[in-house]
Amino acid sequence: MLVGSGLGGAWFDWRPSTDLLRDRHRVVVFDRPGLGLSPAAQAPPSLRRDTGVLAALAERERRPVTLVAHSMAAFHAEALARLRPELVQGLVLVDPSCEHEPRVPVRISPLVAPVATAAGALLGVTRLARVVGPLGRRLVLKRTSVRDEPVSGDVVRSVYGRGTVLGTVVAEEAAYREMAADLEDVRKRRPFPPVPMVVLTALGDVEGGKAREWAEGHRRLAEMSPHGSQVELPDARHMVQLDRPDAVADAVAAVLGHPAEAAG
Repeated sequence: MLVGSGLGGAWFDWRPSTDLLRDRHRVVVFDRPGLGLSPAAQAPPSLRRDTGVLAALAERERRPVTLVAHSMAAFHAEALARLRPELVQGLVLVDPSCEHEPRVPVRISPLVAPVATAAGALLGVTRLARVVGPLGRRLVLKRTSVRDEPVSGDVVRSVYGRGTVLGTVVAEEAAYREMAADLEDVRKRRPFPPVPMVVLTALGDVEGGKAREWAEGHRRLAEMSPHGSQVELPDARHMVQLDRPDAVADAVAAVLGHPAEAAG
């Protein structure tokens, strides 16, 4: 299976989940260009680029794969399932990003990406990245998880202390709504294949009407497949793979235990 992180995420976000999966499955956790310890990107983030990266990884497996995607990475996983259904065996979407009728009047990411790259390089040269990056990571994790880091502080600094990573996070943020809009276009052109899918919905960091709206958006995602289902997790925050690795493992088991129909 191929496992992809959300905006600005790193491979070690998945360690609690992969600890439950690796004995029974071949698990490949990858970092998109510029994230984790991956080299800097040659092209700015986009749905086309990142779906292409996912397709290349899937092709290397030489058989259909299960995609496990968190947050924004769900855009890429869904796009691959629609565009290259022969590569996809099933999907687990972990608190996926969900935008209703996204519109982008002006595309800014091609302009933001080189500026973000330059700013990241400057932070790296001045070593400010080693202060700003880990601090930003701590602040984000405090809001999105009830758990501490799954790795040592040195490992966190080795990733979020890189200027390349900080620049890439800004570039991905700028491209987010553009990816959502591009995915909406793909949905209009290509059907979703009849493969098993589980959508995990974290409700521990949303309240009231926002929680219902979030859950309803995920319900619509699950309904894209005739074999789709949704699991609500009231005790988990957005980083489900940290807070409820058991739910991720159960979702993978459910997907792999459900035979897919032949795509016509």
